[in-house]
Amino acid sequence: MSLAASMRKPAAWRRAGPRGGGGGGGLRRRGAVVLLLALAYAAGMLMFLLAGRLSGGGSGVEVAGSSSPLQRGRRRHADAQPPPQPGSVYRSHLVFERLWPAMRDDATLAASASSLASSASWRRSMLMTSEYQNSGEPWMPCVNSRLTRSELPPSNGYLMIEANGGLNQQRLSICDAVAVASLLNATLVIPTFHLNSVWRDSSKFGDIFDEDHFIETLREHVRVVKKLPEDVLMRFNHNISSIPNMRTKAYSSPKHYVQKVLPKLLELGVVRIAPFSNRLSQSVPSNIQALRCLVNYHALRFSESIRTLADDLVGRMMKKSSLTGGKYVSVHLRFEEDMVAFSCCTYDGGLKEKTEMDNARERSWRGKFRRHGRVINPEANRRDGKCPLTPLEVGMMLRGMGFDNTTSLYIASGKIYHSEKYMTPLRQMFPLLATKDSLALPEELAQFKGHSSRLAALDYTVCVQSEVFVTTQGGNFPHFLMGHRRYLFGGNAKTIKPDKRKLVLSFDDPNIRWDRFKQNMQEILQHSDVRSVAFRKPNDSIYTFPMPDCMCQQDGLR
Repeated sequence: MSLAASMRKPAAWRRAGPRGGGGGGGLRRRGAVVLLLALAYAAGMLMFLLAGRLSGGGSGVEVAGSSSPLQRGRRRHADAQPPPQPGSVYRSHLVFERLWPAMRDDATLAASASSLASSASWRRSMLMTSEYQNSGEPWMPCVNSRLTRSELPPSNGYLMIEANGGLNQQRLSICDAVAVASLLNATLVIPTFHLNSVWRDSSKFGDIFDEDHFIETLREHVRVVKKLPEDVLMRFNHNISSIPNMRTKAYSSPKHYVQKVLPKLLELGVVRIAPFSNRLSQSVPSNIQALRCLVNYHALRFSESIRTLADDLVGRMMKKSSLTGGKYVSVHLRFEEDMVAFSCCTYDGGLKEKTEMDNARERSWRGKFRRHGRVINPEANRRDGKCPLTPLEVGMMLRGMGFDNTTSLYIASGKIYHSEKYMTPLRQMFPLLATKDSLALPEELAQFKGHSSRLAALDYTVCVQSEVFVTTQGGNFPHFLMGHRRYLFGGNAKTIKPDKRKLVLSFDDPNIRWDRFKQNMQEILQHSDVRSVAFRKPNDSIYTFPMPDCMCQQDGLR
């Protein structure tokens, strides 16, 4: 029915009304309703048509088929996701494909007869400590001179602690436990280790550290026993969990232990603290700080089985590094499955990688990453430098920094995620690459298999003795290692600690040229931690910065 026809029909009803007698009023009312409906319909159609005409300007409602191809293209462009910010996406494998021929040519040129002398000179400058020594008096360990020796007063009771985490988290807990025992004048029971769901290592203290050496080294400063006396155990029905657990907050002050823990110790004769990780403040009296140094650098000697094999591995690594006078570069590579999963970063594995990482997170952390309100942003993580470097990225970085294919490289790590895929290009770049598995015979490693802390102790020893140490992902291992190397080498320890926020920008450009890439890596190297001497600031850890608490700028006692 047309708009005109619909408007004429009510008029006809009006003319018929008088003939119908008393029903004319009802007909008029019905006619008015129909008229209003018709007007509303007409207004709606008019607005719909107008909106369709205006939709090409980028607003309003689009009528199907009313826009031109150009308009539709503009709308698709407006609706498309903006390109990711630089450094957000893993493209390192594409960068490597472009740069590898140039890397190879660079190595060939360096090995040519005309540049052999300069290449050897370069290796000496990169791997000789003397370049980084400061001009002042050498810093030497002086822990013993800072500790007073006197007869220990009667003990106030026994202190038990439970250390958790990996090798160096355990190490930190042990050092702090000795410090707390000194504050309380308590007898420390050899710490127990918590069986962690991630580390899955059932090792006891004596499997990793030399118990007798530990007790003897501390004999004049803190009493240490291997287990609780029988009479104390009997009071708690031989049930350790019946001993009161004095839960303490992280980084508690010495005052807290004296005021809160000591009264309970005096009352019961024994207390335990579990968990005991980072439970003592960094700021403590100088004598307690010196005691921490004594524990970390002297009392905590690895067990004989670990020392024997570790020393052999160091010797084999030096022999393998004959081109550089026995000097080698060590890399702490954190690209194990659990580390990749925990970082919530994405690489180039697609859906298969995502499934594996989801399963790994659920297996080790049981829903932690699925909690309500938790936001996972892999792109932001990568831009912020929080993603573990792949072996491929480590290799490109070092080659760009100037370490050529004659450099001996020691890789300290657990089981690398998709090792064949990610380690192959690293071996291409550094043929003289070694790991504990390649340096040791299978039968030599057999006793350590399944014990991550013991295996980490082997890596730790080889890395301590390296000329250059490269850290890629933070954590306790590199922090303790950097401090230990400073302590052993007069405060001088060359460490490469790259700014990963800058690194990912170079790894994100598949069109980058080799000369530009090298320039970027050299700049990162210059700003890295290659300082010869670094001092501890108020909130820093003495385990990373042993100066000036553990060392003096004079001859000291080791």
